[in-house]
Amino acid sequence: MDIDGEGDSMDELKSLRITTLDDDDEDITVDEDDNDEDDEEEEEEEAVILGFVEKPEHNWSLLRQQFPSKTGGVPAWLDPENLPSGMPCVCDICGEPLQFLLQVYAPLVEKDSTFHRTLFVFMCLSMKCLLRDQHEQWKRHPDKQSRSVKVFRCQLPRTNPYYSSKPPEGNATDRPLTPGAPLCNWCGTWKGDKFCSSCKVARYCSQKHQVMHWRLGHKLECQEPSLSPQASDSSTCHGGIGQSRAPIVASKSLWPEYEMKNEHESEYDTEMSGDEGHTDNSLITSNRVDDGMKSLMDNFEGDGDKKSWASFQERIAKAPEQVLRYCRSAGSKPLWPILGGRPCKADIPLCSYCGGRLCFEFQILPQLLYFFGVKNDADSLDWATIAVYTCEASCEGVGYKHEFAWVQLGTSINCPS
Repeated sequence: MDIDGEGDSMDELKSLRITTLDDDDEDITVDEDDNDEDDEEEEEEEAVILGFVEKPEHNWSLLRQQFPSKTGGVPAWLDPENLPSGMPCVCDICGEPLQFLLQVYAPLVEKDSTFHRTLFVFMCLSMKCLLRDQHEQWKRHPDKQSRSVKVFRCQLPRTNPYYSSKPPEGNATDRPLTPGAPLCNWCGTWKGDKFCSSCKVARYCSQKHQVMHWRLGHKLECQEPSLSPQASDSSTCHGGIGQSRAPIVASKSLWPEYEMKNEHESEYDTEMSGDEGHTDNSLITSNRVDDGMKSLMDNFEGDGDKKSWASFQERIAKAPEQVLRYCRSAGSKPLWPILGGRPCKADIPLCSYCGGRLCFEFQILPQLLYFFGVKNDADSLDWATIAVYTCEASCEGVGYKHEFAWVQLGTSINCPS
């Protein structure tokens, strides 16, 4: 989240305790009223931090040396060299390169290795793949799952090769210590380990992105590499040491870029006027509810879903523009919109690196799709919530480690087939 000192945002995230999953996690078939009430009481006691999106006042505030939380655009990689590559970068179902959704800066104070810590979420643009992904997650931890939503965790100690051990100044003078790996000139997301065979300057993460860039106009650009924006501003495009503005990419299909700001949910427990707090910078009015959220009601098949939805709506209505809910405290759980499609404890895998347990850390709400301008069509991307679970010990290692995302869709498609 925001670390610029205003609101002590980094301290707020660091204060969240590292814990295990609650032992009494519900199975999806359990819908007893008593259990639902217990969950609601537990959630009310949790220190939930809400994420809101705003257009950044300065583009430099989203560069990696500022350790931002952000949505859309391109990722601000924490470790700029040891990026994910190969199959982790593509949708396991259709093979298309994944698109950046959001990142959350969430350092932990428990050990030095998590002084800097960021979680990155990517997903395929195809709703058809998301439907397939949602069913794949029910296969109790096979050797290989086909997923279209992927989460990566990266962490660094205070003393590292990429950033100063001193806090950033929070202005355009901040610079990283190293340039980092060159990125794809089309998507600006993944490592550009393939060259244009003609100009030898433009780089790509995949043959598909090379073809798309060629057709869009690089066919003419690469005849004069000295005039190519990729050649003349490669340090900016590739996250270089001279990086002082947002990277330039050729793709026009990236989601709009926003900075993510955070507020404690408890601040919304008391009624606030429309001119107070976060609403100064609101992008939608507080009484406007996303059509995609409303459309979920069409899928409700019983009183359990209606009750769960009413409880969810009552909680969300305190701050309807929230796009993310963060809580890594003891026994924390997602705020599930509906009963169908909730995981039980056995559905959450162990960490694939250390074998330890995963704990819930944050969830992504469908309101984010409104800010991205995603239409509410039958084939458009949509979800009820995406819950992210991470290694309880935040185990150490170089580069980026896979974490786990649980996707909850509409009731009629949430049950395992």
